[in-house]
Amino acid sequence: MKNYFSILSQCALFQGISQEELQEMMGCLGAKLISLAKGSPVFLEGDPAQFVGIVLSGGVQVVRDDYYGNRSVLSILQPGDSFGEAFSCAGLENMPVSVLAVKDSEVLLLNCQRVLTLCSHTCHFHSLLIQNILQGLAQKNLAFTQKIRYMSQKTTRDKLLTYLLDQAKQQGSAEFVIPCDRQTLADYLGVERTAMSAELSKLKKSGQLDTKGSWFRLSLINRDN
Repeated sequence: MKNYFSILSQCALFQGISQEELQEMMGCLGAKLISLAKGSPVFLEGDPAQFVGIVLSGGVQVVRDDYYGNRSVLSILQPGDSFGEAFSCAGLENMPVSVLAVKDSEVLLLNCQRVLTLCSHTCHFHSLLIQNILQGLAQKNLAFTQKIRYMSQKTTRDKLLTYLLDQAKQQGSAEFVIPCDRQTLADYLGVERTAMSAELSKLKKSGQLDTKGSWFRLSLINRDN
């Protein structure tokens, strides 16, 4: 567990909490470390909503399947990102989504009741943790608003370009790596992978971008061509 304290200290959930305090609070929060192979579930839809999770290595995605099995990717999470807080705070008994490992991953699970309830020791860091959860929920609401902005674009091309331009801006470079594979990106944007691949091919042929797998390099983007 100590090997991951540097990652945990960067997690928004533990902002303002020292590594020494982190070590002390793991027992208080019922922390459990799990290892997952690529494709394995952290949770499945319908499982009891008992945990808050933190990605320590690898990566996971939060997904929801409709009645016909069509999958929507709600969020893509990397080391240091947390998940499950909203369901815990909402008091849900069961998970309305699934969380799946997209790479070999390690995830820290915290008992949600212990996270949201001040312990008998009234640890000062516990109050700070709850404040961080509320701030994190607000940030995730902003991220969801961003996803709605992508999906509200009229065409597959516009959805794709809006996402890629945002990634370039966030990473401060025209050359960047996105945190997912092509199928996950299509599911996240709510488009067909074949249609997205066709648009990428057109953009690459026109010289507006270069790409291989999850790597992209943008040139001058013309949305009209």
